[in-house]
Amino acid sequence: MIFFRVTNNINIKTTDGSLVKYFRFKAPASLPNETVYISTYDDYCDLNAVFGRIDKSKYFTKILNEDNVRSNKDFPIELGISTKNEFNRDKNQRAEEFINLDAVDLYKQVKYTNKDNIKVAIIGGMSTGIGKTIASCTALRILHQKLSEIFKSVKIDIYINASNNSYFTRDKDIYKTQDYLNDILPLSITTKQLCEYDYFIDNSVDFTKLLDLNYVDAWLYKFGINYKKISPEEKYNSLETKHFNIDSGLKNKISEAKSRGKLLLFHPYSANINKSIPQIIAIDLLKELLLKLEDYTVVTTLQIDLKIKADNLLDLSKDSRTINDFIYIISCMDKVITTNTSAFHICDAFMIPTITFFVEDNFEEISKYYKYNNSIYLKDQSKNLSKFIYENEVLTIYKLEAWRSLKVSKIIKLLEKI
Repeated sequence: MIFFRVTNNINIKTTDGSLVKYFRFKAPASLPNETVYISTYDDYCDLNAVFGRIDKSKYFTKILNEDNVRSNKDFPIELGISTKNEFNRDKNQRAEEFINLDAVDLYKQVKYTNKDNIKVAIIGGMSTGIGKTIASCTALRILHQKLSEIFKSVKIDIYINASNNSYFTRDKDIYKTQDYLNDILPLSITTKQLCEYDYFIDNSVDFTKLLDLNYVDAWLYKFGINYKKISPEEKYNSLETKHFNIDSGLKNKISEAKSRGKLLLFHPYSANINKSIPQIIAIDLLKELLLKLEDYTVVTTLQIDLKIKADNLLDLSKDSRTINDFIYIISCMDKVITTNTSAFHICDAFMIPTITFFVEDNFEEISKYYKYNNSIYLKDQSKNLSKFIYENEVLTIYKLEAWRSLKVSKIIKLLEKI
């Protein structure tokens, strides 16, 4: 976390229209204080970028002494592995190797709290990207369960990056599917607000990038929970969809398709091009699926090839406009074929038989708790003829070889086994 003040009053509007209000610092920096702010390092950098675009001579931040703020008796207790002093004020940069990764014990940290009802603030989200966030939230759900075994009431509020986050509304919608969360709020948070909580957890650092573990296990380790003692049966994704407001047109299209038979989602592309099925391969796979899966309507939320027309093809690319739409579509499927993208993680929440294509060597670690998934690993066989450090596509051979080895007959057999 970063502790700072601002030089002038200003409001920052998030993508959902809500405002984060910043007020010029009022001394002293004691607690509680409405003008001493806390945020993640990434959000702090985003805020400075916003100030720079407005007027960097008038609007800027100043880092405060973290120890002085934390030492106040009203400051809440930190749970899990601490990321204290991640910013080096002397060098004016993020400190390197500041985290002690030794395991801590959550139960010892809360052991002597003489309260029945507690409030916990999570500073920063659970990773970035749709799929990784959903998978990581499984650890947050388990944290809530374990705390609920100790206290009568546990309220968890999560504060997520908002200063220059174009995905703030989408991210907020993802967290709304986690029904154990009390509220989802934008960063930054004032020290006065934080002092209203009994505990806080600093998620300024993404622990999935620090530990060679499954996403769920990495966050459980961060929270001070022995992930080895948590049953794999508890490590399932969960998405609450009762609050979704889905367009009736989309519902009708899916309902009509279901009346004709089973539905299979084909999702060949990822935001990461290296995880995506090359377009030429994706088009061929789609054609074969349409031909061989007579009992299914093949559904896609992506434009694969506008020239492909078939009675058993349902293109929902224009209907899948929000994360809620996408989750709803997946929840209606009988089976799914996807690359390692958000669809893979969403399917687990609805126990949908899934075939997932992986290019990552650690695919078994990523998918280890997904009982309804069958993985296909495609080893990269490309060879670069260029001796320069950058990749030249013209000088790369065999780039499609692994994907060309895919056989629809094999995929269908694997689907039938799940």
